[in-house]
Amino acid sequence: MNDSETDYRIEKDFLGEVRVPKDAYYGVQTIRAVHNFPISGLKLPREFIRAQGIIKRSAAKANLRVGLLDKRIGEAIVQASTEVIEGKFDSSFVVDAFQAGAGTSQNMNANEVIANRAIEILGGQLGNYRLVHPNDHVNMAQSTNDTFHVAIHIAALESITNGLLPALESLKESLERKIEGFKDIVKIGRTHLQDAVPITLGQEFSGYASMIAHGIARMKNASQTLKELNFGGTAVGTGLNAHPKFAQYAIEEVASITKIDFRKSENMFEATQNLDAIVEVSSALKVLAVSFTKIANDLRLLSSGPAAGLGEIKLPSVQPGSSIMPGKVNPSIAEMFNMVGFQLIGNDLTVTMAGQAGQLELNVMMPVAAWNLLNSIAIGTSGSRVFAEYCVDGITVNADICRRHAEMSSALSTALSPKIGYEKAAEIAKKSVATKRSIRELAEEMSGLSKEELDELLDIKRMTSNE
Repeated sequence: MNDSETDYRIEKDFLGEVRVPKDAYYGVQTIRAVHNFPISGLKLPREFIRAQGIIKRSAAKANLRVGLLDKRIGEAIVQASTEVIEGKFDSSFVVDAFQAGAGTSQNMNANEVIANRAIEILGGQLGNYRLVHPNDHVNMAQSTNDTFHVAIHIAALESITNGLLPALESLKESLERKIEGFKDIVKIGRTHLQDAVPITLGQEFSGYASMIAHGIARMKNASQTLKELNFGGTAVGTGLNAHPKFAQYAIEEVASITKIDFRKSENMFEATQNLDAIVEVSSALKVLAVSFTKIANDLRLLSSGPAAGLGEIKLPSVQPGSSIMPGKVNPSIAEMFNMVGFQLIGNDLTVTMAGQAGQLELNVMMPVAAWNLLNSIAIGTSGSRVFAEYCVDGITVNADICRRHAEMSSALSTALSPKIGYEKAAEIAKKSVATKRSIRELAEEMSGLSKEELDELLDIKRMTSNE
């Protein structure tokens, strides 16, 4: 054997022999997947690998509890799976996100890593599957068809609970602080991008805060569906090869590790056939993406300028905005938030297409659904935090510009209508636009109303309140 051959071990499956790097924890089926799917360089994220570790640990615990797994082997699998949960073997999960349907390659990657680590724990050599077998022991009472589905639910719900929802709450609170800070700043409202009646900047920001609050509520409601797990359904939902108590015991272990009240799916066949819960959560993320985009667009408009835009607010300056124009500063954080929103919407379309692609007893498009859903949660989380901290928190207002825009707007004629009628008010508004004279000045000439009446009617602060 030459030197290069000593760097490998030989493993085989029913398709033949494969060379595996000598010190690799993965094995033959992982090597085949790496060879077959050199597609994107993207891998399923840490959160998904953690979920796989949780599943394999919980399955081993359940199989030990019902007496089907040898105690020595089972305890080694539990230890190895715990190390996967802790992230010690992330570099050994090497299968591309775009892989064979259902995620068999990803499941076997986990089975092989955990089997080889368990072999090592028991004092054996990597690849000696007589000690611990990836299928017979690590995958006992499981199928890719249930475990991959369960991994998406665990990874998504943990990420939403521990990451996305706290980030959204922080963003909502940042926006709410602006409601109070800007409550006395009167500005012109705009509809159709044209002048409308006055509004306070605080009221404008209250709309943004409410959008995020509603998004949080939708996400909480949608994510409840992720608590149902088809763990123990095995290949098609019947539970073939699993002990009758396996599902109950395994899900109890998952709940114990995650501190989330996961439960068995009401119908294991439905849960195996469909990705409906995943599609629902992705849809809630899409609504958030629309909100993100609306808010970011508004802040870009309101801060446009500084000389030739609206200029009503000023966003924090975080970096130079041009490689050619000295001193230029762009709304960089808001632009980033736009891009996050666009990506979430694109990811949702992919999840939707994957969700409708199920056939008969299984939806095999789980890997692409998993990657896109978890990517949306991840960038939605970090995007929200950065947008709150680096943009919203530092917004300041140009109060003089806001007031000048409000006082010069022809839309103030709206307040005159109840007293002088729509037609007369429209005549004053039209003349204001044509002559660039204020509504107040023209109303004094044309309305027949007293100074006192005009003072009351054209009080722009009063116009922002229904009290």
